[in-house]
Amino acid sequence: MSGPIERVSVEVTNRCAKACTFCYNQSGPAGATRWTTDDLISFGRDCATHGVRALSLGGGEPLELEGLCEVIAALRGLLWRSVTTSGDRLEELLDDLAAAAPDKVHVSVHFAEDADEVERAVGRARALEAHGIASGVNLLVRRSQLAPARRAAARLRAAGIDNRRVIYLPLRGDPGDTPTPEEIGTVAGGDAFQSTSCLLRCAPSPRFCSVRWDRTAAWCSYTSRRRPLVAPTFEALAAVLSGLGVRYCGGDDAHANVLEPAS
Repeated sequence: MSGPIERVSVEVTNRCAKACTFCYNQSGPAGATRWTTDDLISFGRDCATHGVRALSLGGGEPLELEGLCEVIAALRGLLWRSVTTSGDRLEELLDDLAAAAPDKVHVSVHFAEDADEVERAVGRARALEAHGIASGVNLLVRRSQLAPARRAAARLRAAGIDNRRVIYLPLRGDPGDTPTPEEIGTVAGGDAFQSTSCLLRCAPSPRFCSVRWDRTAAWCSYTSRRRPLVAPTFEALAAVLSGLGVRYCGGDDAHANVLEPAS
């Protein structure tokens, strides 16, 4: 590897009631996980001892994982712990989540054209803040839905959720519907914004990696170039990533400016 890994994303399950067709994790109501609570805690602790600073917990829908709050609580003070959720189970789990004290929870907006979904995200972000949990919004942006995305982003800003709290995610997997950086910039209102490290080109970040519900690891959540994690340890993770590279999620690698990491 070419540098220290600072952030590890673990997609703890691919179970999710929404079953979005574009989901990079192929999530659905019948989804599963190969992680146990104890393994997630052990993995997080070991990563922390090797310099990892942040652990992102997603899915699927991470709130579907029994024991998620136990994992968050057990890693308190060791890692910066964040959760990305659709929010559909948030209300029933808010008290347990507040007790576990994650450092931040991001609520996803997958369909910017659905005004009700945007309003639910605003309400859930406010509910998290009322429970003492820092909140943000992940806004998925499609080229075919730029105008609704601009309206959704404007609504978030009007509600006090500005670009410091919003991550603008370009749709992946469908090159015809993937927005350009300039198009996302218009959605963000022309101001500085946060997005994925691959927004400008497909390339592995030496500071970030992804581990899936099936315990395969990669430099990116979207790439199909993955290897199995033989044990829930940082050493096993480093071995998986060494020389792995990425495969462009939008089609032909030849058109992606794909970069391989130094081994």
